Amino acid sequence: METLVAEKWTYQDMLENLPADSCYELIDNELYEMPASNTEHQRIALKMVNKLFSFVENKSIGEAFIAPYDVRLDYDNVIQPDILFIKNDNLENVTEKCFVGVPDLIVEIISPKSVYRDQVEKKDLYERFGVQEYWVIDPANQVIEVMYLEKSEYVLKDYLVEKGIVKSVLLNGFEVKGEDIFSIKK
Repeated sequence: METLVAEKWTYQDMLENLPADSCYELIDNELYEMPASNTEHQRIALKMVNKLFSFVENKSIGEAFIAPYDVRLDYDNVIQPDILFIKNDNLENVTEKCFVGVPDLIVEIISPKSVYRDQVEKKDLYERFGVQEYWVIDPANQVIEVMYLEKSEYVLKDYLVEKGIVKSVLLNGFEVKGEDIFSIKK
């Protein structure tokens, strides 16, 4: 693919200049190519989205989506969270191509190359746009963090290392066991 140069990217630039099946994120007008995830990342994502999907489907409270799926926060910020949840009252913002607006819950699974982006840049972005709950899953350390937005800032509400249970604040009754997500080291 030829190099595309733009001082600042917008969502419209992405639509006009990138292949439709490409995986890119736009954070504050900077374009980031999203590499394919590794096997462990895929396994964790599938386990997590299965749990979340089953929970929200049984309660009829919204929908869960998995990457690659564009979330257009605005024309300067288009992301592809690993997993996201949208409450029923936000589902009118689901379009044929993407979700336009702010998801209620986002889960990011850290890869070696995404540590800073997921734990700092995206955390700040999600906080700024008002994503109510943000989960960060770190496969290398077998850690899950659950952050909840309070007074426009994330507060760590639950934390898991290897074993144990973490619970959602937003989704009453939704919990995840470490051993259900990670291949626990012996």
